[in-house]
Amino acid sequence: MKRQGIDNRVKLRHLQCVLAVAQLGSMHKAAASLSLTQPAVSKTLAELETMLGVTLFERGRHGAVVTPEGALFMPHANACVSALRQGVDLLTRGDGSAAALEIGILPSVAPALVPLVLKRFAARWPHAVVRVTTAANNALLEQLKASVIEFAIGRIAEPERMVGLNFEQLYCDSLVAVVRPGHPLLHHEGLPTALLAQFPLVLPPLGTLIRQSAQSLLGAWGEPPLQAVVEVLSVSLGRALALENDAVWFVPASAVRYDLAYGALTRLPLPLVATDEPVGIVLRADSQPAPAGRAWLEIVREVGRELSGA
Repeated sequence: MKRQGIDNRVKLRHLQCVLAVAQLGSMHKAAASLSLTQPAVSKTLAELETMLGVTLFERGRHGAVVTPEGALFMPHANACVSALRQGVDLLTRGDGSAAALEIGILPSVAPALVPLVLKRFAARWPHAVVRVTTAANNALLEQLKASVIEFAIGRIAEPERMVGLNFEQLYCDSLVAVVRPGHPLLHHEGLPTALLAQFPLVLPPLGTLIRQSAQSLLGAWGEPPLQAVVEVLSVSLGRALALENDAVWFVPASAVRYDLAYGALTRLPLPLVATDEPVGIVLRADSQPAPAGRAWLEIVREVGRELSGA
């Protein structure tokens, strides 16, 4: 490999592309995360490999696997991209300009966490632009691996999904079933399950950890296998269905903390079941957040300690 001339030809798009493929292990997934076509990703990688004179990935039916040469190159590519982001962040913080912060968070966690964190963060970084993405946990992890977001606030996933990621627990969140004040189910002692079929059930989607907790809660209640439910991640939609459609909404307790405190919703007295799921910070193992991101995470930890003691 000849270094002469390579430094001037390697572009940011080459590094972003190679990092996305390395993190996601797939040309197709990397293309989707970068909003490119798969041929464009293949062409960009081929350009970089030609410049470096090595093969960075072994392509096959099972995806793209980093070669030993690629493994040597990845930490430096990531350091380069991370250093550029941090440099831009430092420069844009001054003179009234805005630092940009890209974060991802579960929609069921955002209502409890983001308002408290943002209030304190704004006092320290008054000109920062905070872009918040809400999505299912697996989608957040893929965006994090592809460097679309700087970090995520979510839940720990299966070991294969956590490769290259670190999880730091903030607090545990339990699942509750809530209804509007005056709901007919509140007038029956013992909450007979025969009445449950008369009302819409709003549950987290299949495949999520909180859906498993909901199934455990329903099983302890004596509910037979579900026939018809509404599956949503949106907190605003779940709240609307509970208030307007007499729905029974199964939701993490932190997401309805304010609703319960101010009497907008009421918790159903269901059987006690261990439904606690850890919520935490998810970071890439091979990089560190920029200064604005570190400030945000420091406040997230403060708020997490407060919520864990609530």
